[in-house]
Amino acid sequence: MDEPAYRAALERRLLALPKEQLVAMLEDAAKNWLAHDGLWFQAAEARYGMEAAIALDAAAWEHFSAIEARRIMERHGITPGGGLDALQEVLGYRLYAYINTQEVLRPDGHTLILHMNECRVQAARQRKGLPDFPCRPVGLVEYTSLARAVDPRIVTRCLACPPDAHPAEYWCAWEFTLG
Repeated sequence: MDEPAYRAALERRLLALPKEQLVAMLEDAAKNWLAHDGLWFQAAEARYGMEAAIALDAAAWEHFSAIEARRIMERHGITPGGGLDALQEVLGYRLYAYINTQEVLRPDGHTLILHMNECRVQAARQRKGLPDFPCRPVGLVEYTSLARAVDPRIVTRCLACPPDAHPAEYWCAWEFTLG
């Protein structure tokens, strides 16, 4: 079967499924994506150490976050350069949004704050008795890259992220402003 025929058959199979099953499949895909990311990181850490693994992870996230933002914008007709409204919409369609609990606050017309209230990575580490994963350096690259892909005028600032102390109600918090 050639690729166009294969794609058409796959689309027919997917469109025949109930919406609930499609949503569950999306959630499974997001969990699989995050599991792969974690396993990749653990392999890099085992081979090269934590510092090198974080540097490699940051380099990967810098590119992935921009790709993810552009694909979300294309899929949902979000105009590049759309400011904080566009960023808020993109954040709601990220893979994280399907597996973590997050909250967006808009304290004023030029600020957006994202709280990651429940994080699968940190929750898994807690269950295993491990310390918080020090994701701040990677998160800074990730969220800066994502925001810039949405609108280059957006400035990203970390409010709290492990290894920083954070309140019990969220793991990390990111502030986005229009520069």
